[in-house]
Amino acid sequence: MTVNDSAVGEEDWRRATDLIRAAGTTALACHVSPDGDALGSMLGLGLALARAGKKVVASFGDRVFTVPRLLRFLPGQDLLVEPSAYPAEPDLMITFDASTMERLGLLAPHAGKARELVVIDHHVSNTRFGTVHLVDPSAASTTMVVERLIDRLGLRADRDVATCLYAGLVTDTGSFRHSITTPAAHAMAGRLLATGIHPEEIARELWDRSPFAYLRVLGTALGRATLEPDAAGGLGLVWTFVSRADRAAEGLPYDEVEGVIDVVRRVDEAEVAVVLKEDDEGGWNVSVRSKGAVDVARACAALGGGGHPRAAGFSSATSVADTMAALRPLLTDPPTSHWTSP
Repeated sequence: MTVNDSAVGEEDWRRATDLIRAAGTTALACHVSPDGDALGSMLGLGLALARAGKKVVASFGDRVFTVPRLLRFLPGQDLLVEPSAYPAEPDLMITFDASTMERLGLLAPHAGKARELVVIDHHVSNTRFGTVHLVDPSAASTTMVVERLIDRLGLRADRDVATCLYAGLVTDTGSFRHSITTPAAHAMAGRLLATGIHPEEIARELWDRSPFAYLRVLGTALGRATLEPDAAGGLGLVWTFVSRADRAAEGLPYDEVEGVIDVVRRVDEAEVAVVLKEDDEGGWNVSVRSKGAVDVARACAALGGGGHPRAAGFSSATSVADTMAALRPLLTDPPTSHWTSP
C-alpha cells in the first residue's frame, strides 16, 4: 500500500522505524478511557509487530483497567496487561492518541522514565512530550498515522489489524460525516476494506448496541439539560451531567455514557455542547463539542485538557458548578485551524 506521510518529518519517520526494529520489547500505551481511535491504533500496531515476531506489551493507565464494552470486539486484546504489569522504565515506549503525558494516567511516570518515547497522534494540541514525534494534525485519526508507520516498517495489515485501524478511522470521522473527512481518509478505508473486514459488523458494535440501563441514564441526563443562549459569545451553550449516582441507580458502567454528548450536541440553539461524566472515583471527565465557530480545544487546553477545535475534553476535580464556571468564559475563541474532528 502507498500512503502520504509528508506531514511528519523524514527524520522522525527514520528514527521511529529504527527504534522499533532494534527494540527487544516495545511497550505501547494509549490514553485513559480509550476510545476507538486510541485503542484501535494501539492494538493495530501491536498486532502488526507481534505477527512480525516482535515482543509487544500494551496497556492504558486507568485505575479500573477495563476495555470499554463497545470496543471488546477488537482483535489483539491478548497483548493488553494491567498498568501494574507494565514495564517501569521501558527502553522503547510508544503512545497513541494522547496529546499530553498526563493523558496517560497511571502510565505517565513510565513515559517519563522511558529511554525513548515515540508519540503518535493527530491532535493539534499535542505538546510533543516524547523523543520522537509522529504527529499529523491533518490526519483524520491516529490510526491514519499508524497505517503509515506499518507501511514504513514493511509490515502487512491483515484483516485483524485492519479491523482495529478501521474502528479508529470511523469513530473519529463519525462514519465519514465530520469535516475532517478527506480523500485520504476514504482511500485508507478502501485499503482496509480490501483485507476482508466487515464494516457492518464493526458499525453495529460501535453504534447500534446499548443496554436498557443506558436509556434510563440518558433520560435522566437529558431531563436536567440546561440551555444558555447568551453563553459562548452569544452563540449558545447546552450542557448536562451524568453522576456516578445516576449510573449506580441503573447499574451502568462508566464507559457506557460516552455517547451522551452525541445526543446533546444536536441542539439547534447552541453552538457548544458539554457533558460532564463522573467516574467511579468521583472525578469529572468533561466532553466539549463545537459546531465550528468556537475553538473548544483551546478552551480545554487552558483547563489541562486538549483535543480538536470542534471536539475536546478535560478532567476536573471540582464540582459541576465550579467546573462550568471555569469553562464558560473560555468558550469565545474562534478556531485557528480548519482541520477538525468531532
